[in-house]
Amino acid sequence: MSHHEEQHEHLSHEELKYREHTERAGHFIKIDLFRSAREEYKAALQYKPGDELSLKQIGVMNAQITKDRRTVLVIVPIILAVLAAIIVFA
Repeated sequence: MSHHEEQHEHLSHEELKYREHTERAGHFIKIDLFRSAREEYKAALQYKPGDELSLKQIGVMNAQITKDRRTVLVIVPIILAVLAAIIVFA
C-alpha cells in the first residue's frame, strides 16, 4: 500500500469525496474552465455544507465567469465589425 493510500485510509467517505471535488475544481481552474470548477465546488458543499473555502471559491468563479462574459461582449462586436468591413470593401 502506498503512502498516499495510507493517508486516505483514515479519512471519512465525506472527506474523500470533498477532496475529490475540490481537487478536480483546481484542475479545471488551471485550464480556465470556471463553470466546471464552480460546479465541483458546489458538489463539494454536499459533503461539507457551509464550507467557507468552497463558498469563497464559488464567488471567485462567478466573478471570473462574469469577467469572461464581458470580454466576449466587447470582442465579438469588434470582430463582426471587422468582418463586415472586409466584406464591404473586398
